[in-house]
Amino acid sequence: MLAVLAAAIVGIVFAVNGGSKAAAPTTTTTTTTTTTSTTTTTTLKPGVPTCPPAAGSAQRVVLFEGAPGNCITKTAVFEATFKTDLGNIVVSMPAASSYAAVNNFVFLARYRYYDKTTFHRVIPGFVVQGGDPWGDGTGGPQHYPGYSFTGNTPPASCKTKPSQAACYQPGDIAMANSAGASTDASQFFFVLTGGEKVLNQEPNYTIFGKVIAGTNVMDKIGADGSASGTPKVKVNLLTVTVKQVSG
Repeated sequence: MLAVLAAAIVGIVFAVNGGSKAAAPTTTTTTTTTTTSTTTTTTLKPGVPTCPPAAGSAQRVVLFEGAPGNCITKTAVFEATFKTDLGNIVVSMPAASSYAAVNNFVFLARYRYYDKTTFHRVIPGFVVQGGDPWGDGTGGPQHYPGYSFTGNTPPASCKTKPSQAACYQPGDIAMANSAGASTDASQFFFVLTGGEKVLNQEPNYTIFGKVIAGTNVMDKIGADGSASGTPKVKVNLLTVTVKQVSG
């Protein structure tokens, strides 16, 4: 019974990042998008998007014509600060953990992509998921015409026992995807205490950082989730800022 429940939870939470490709269950799509409606958005010119300045873009951008180029060095280490209604969560993101995932996250954060969004799917004892500007689990930069990216599968050791048990840990941040490693885009999730037991059974999500401050904030958000994933209390992600700390 436990294995069946675990598999069901994984399906609910992560088959959401591709819009119509993997629509979320209707019972988990009640979060509104009002938090993003007051900010002007724009598309970039056709071609490879320009890397945003380190200080961040003056204008918020949520629509893209293609995938970003290499905007960071392979030795860089970043800290991302997630400012929420309940306080801040700070994450360390070494580019070496997954270059494509960290490069993509820094690119989007510097374009203020994650600002004024919500944690749209929260399951206590499992995960806190965000990164969708539409707020219902179907959004991401793969739209209009947008992009998704690949090359971010977990280390091979995660797929073999006994190494598998140490792959995901509470406080990890990983990429959500709709249909495997080639469909990563913008959505991410924090692993809550207990979530590692489920995720280590299906290590299909790229870890690209670790919470180094604000674990209590992450846990507070997680406590207000539900079995269906619909948060009982909507917590807003006000801003995400990134700074390079080494490399």
